[in-house]
Amino acid sequence: MMGMKDKNRVLFICTHNSARSQMAEGLMNALYGDRYEAYSAGTEPSGVSPYAVAVMSELGLDISRHRAKHMNEFRGRGFEYVITLCDSAPEACPFFPGAKRYLHKGFDDPSGFTGTEAEKLAGFRRIRDEIRAWLEETFGREPEQV
Repeated sequence: MMGMKDKNRVLFICTHNSARSQMAEGLMNALYGDRYEAYSAGTEPSGVSPYAVAVMSELGLDISRHRAKHMNEFRGRGFEYVITLCDSAPEACPFFPGAKRYLHKGFDDPSGFTGTEAEKLAGFRRIRDEIRAWLEETFGREPEQV
C-alpha cells in the first residue's frame, strides 16, 4: 500500500466566485477528492449563484453552504495549481502568486445568461458539464501526468 501523501491543493479563480469556480471546486472535490483538495475564490466575490447550486444538486453535489471568497483569503497558502476560469484571455485574469503551476481554461460566464428560468438553468448545466469534462480530461490521470 502506498504511503499517505498530502493532497495537491488547487485554487480555482474567476471574477465573482459565484458559478464557474464554485462548480469547479465542487466537482474537483467530488471526482478527485482522494488526490486533490480544491478551493475557489474571486476578485470581486458576489455570492454563490442559486443556479450553480441547482445544477450541482442535480449531480447529487451540495454546494449550498459554499460562500464567495476573495482570493486574498488564500494568500500565503501553498497551492500546487491555480486555475483561472475567466472567459477572457488569461492576461485579463487575476494573478495569484505562489502556485507551483498555473492553468487557464476559459468558460463562458453563466451569470450573464438571459432568458427564462429553464434557459438559464440549461446554460448553467452546459458550463457545469464543460467544466466537468475538462477536469476529467486534465486531472483524471495520475497527478504526475498533469
